[in-house]
Amino acid sequence: MLQVLANQNSLVHNFLKELRSVVIQKDSMRFRRNLERIGEIMAYEISKTLEFNEEEVNTPLGKTISKVAEKVVLANVLRAGLPLHQGLLNYFDAADSAFVSAYRKYTSQNKLEVAVEYIAAPSIQDKVMILSDPMLATGTSILLAREALLKNGVPKHIHIVSVVASQYAIDHIQEALKGYSFTLWVGAIDSDLDENSYIVPGLGDAGDLAFGVKL
Repeated sequence: MLQVLANQNSLVHNFLKELRSVVIQKDSMRFRRNLERIGEIMAYEISKTLEFNEEEVNTPLGKTISKVAEKVVLANVLRAGLPLHQGLLNYFDAADSAFVSAYRKYTSQNKLEVAVEYIAAPSIQDKVMILSDPMLATGTSILLAREALLKNGVPKHIHIVSVVASQYAIDHIQEALKGYSFTLWVGAIDSDLDENSYIVPGLGDAGDLAFGVKL
């Protein structure tokens, strides 16, 4: 399944506009907050798909029955994904968290690859996992992160969350995960990738814009 928030009118458009703007994105605090806001909206939308159990609650004046969503695991691709992860965690505040490092590197033949070197995660066996990365350029990072996390169990469903994705990444992920239980949530889909596999028009390097330019 594919859910694109930009297909409907909502405040997501405001936040995407600010994330893309070369003027507004100079404010790194606002850039992080806009990623966080989109994470919060994604959390609300995903919550509608979860299983709920009924629990009795004592109030000051009596008792009532409340519905409580099943517990999820939030998984995040470092470092750019931290603000998006925080937005999801603001709403899924009882969730366990998992972290995977994935970064671009060039081989001696000047070929671009994605390296995964670190993982810290709880068990994800038979749980709903929400795996977030703000930019899906080729989709390779998110697929490698998912593969690394499978060492900690097989989730019953995966929600992949991104702010901007290329059409190439969408096609790549859907083909790679064919036959698996997953939903792909994106803020917007851009059509192109440049020669360095950056999304066009995109918004630039989300990690650098959020946390400063890396050496």
